Amino acid sequence: MKNQIILETNLSGLPAPKRGKVRDIYEVGDKLLIVSSDRLSAFDVIMNQGIPQKGIVLNTISAFWFNLTKDILPNHIISTNVDEFPEICQPHKEILRGRSMLVKKTKVVPIEAIVRGYLSGSGWNEYLKSNSVCGINLPQGLVESEKLLEPIFTPSTKAEIGDHDENISFEKAKEIAGADVIEKMRASAIGIFNKCSEFALQKGIIIADTKMEFGLDENNNLILIDELLTPDSSRFWQTSTYEKGKSQLSFDKQFVRDFLLSIKFNKQPPAPDLPEDVIGMTSEKYLQAVKILTGIEL
Repeated sequence: MKNQIILETNLSGLPAPKRGKVRDIYEVGDKLLIVSSDRLSAFDVIMNQGIPQKGIVLNTISAFWFNLTKDILPNHIISTNVDEFPEICQPHKEILRGRSMLVKKTKVVPIEAIVRGYLSGSGWNEYLKSNSVCGINLPQGLVESEKLLEPIFTPSTKAEIGDHDENISFEKAKEIAGADVIEKMRASAIGIFNKCSEFALQKGIIIADTKMEFGLDENNNLILIDELLTPDSSRFWQTSTYEKGKSQLSFDKQFVRDFLLSIKFNKQPPAPDLPEDVIGMTSEKYLQAVKILTGIEL
């Protein structure tokens, strides 16, 4: 199953899954089974074709970071070993192997926790207009891809599939999710970002920014959920080619974004078909990222 492209799963014997942009989520009693497919979304639109082994890369990198950061904040993982999954999952273990995790159910905090260490993407676009990002004033004269004096927490709303997340202020996030929850989210997200950034830097990778998700467990404690510091949720740049003042080469879906921009894609469904070379180069970048960061060769 390793080289088979899996766009979606339909696991017999389990309830119908809830599908996100990339993940299929099954209820398994009082737990959740999260399966990372090979789907790819760009500009919040799901592409028609999958990226070979992408789901396995996302699952492997997430599990690695979750383990590295559990001293900062607990996370939702129960197991990533399919042989330990409930009996109902066992007929599907060849599909699930490497691309799934059994996790705790939580009440999801309806805020995307974005941490930016460098000025890029929507943060850079916002800075050009207002010298600020999500209400945080930044020094004048910064250039694209410049490292910030310290990482900033810039929350956004969680959009439905097909809609776009919207950057909001810290105060607005507190109104939505409660001051105590958002304060702890910010402290945890920045702590996790700093620890992982330092680790990645030793491997020759700059983590420019990332998006994290949090939930409240049965005791109302904040825990880390979903995915963590993957090429889907983060910008990874090579230290060897980094140069501020321009956009950077990255270990993510940049090939796909560049192709879509080159054909003037309107960022609305339906998605155009991706050329084979774009699919191949994107897969290569994902596999490179997991090997460099975790030492695991898939």
